[in-house]
Amino acid sequence: MLDKTKVQSVIEKVRPFLQRDGGDVQLVEVTDDDIVKVKLTGACGHCPMSMMTLKGGIEAELRKSIPGVKAVEAV
Repeated sequence: MLDKTKVQSVIEKVRPFLQRDGGDVQLVEVTDDDIVKVKLTGACGHCPMSMMTLKGGIEAELRKSIPGVKAVEAV
């Protein structure tokens, strides 16, 4: 099982990039099967590029920093 504190610290590293564009991300849950669930808010909540931000930005950084992250999903 993933360490929720480590996941949160990686999200904190990514957050300023999202906030610069008027968006944000909140950690919702780390599941028992190592899936990280987040909520995209602000401009990221309705941006057509939000899935690219989620997969190419947030998920990529989490997988690089924390081996074992299977996926990141928006809720």
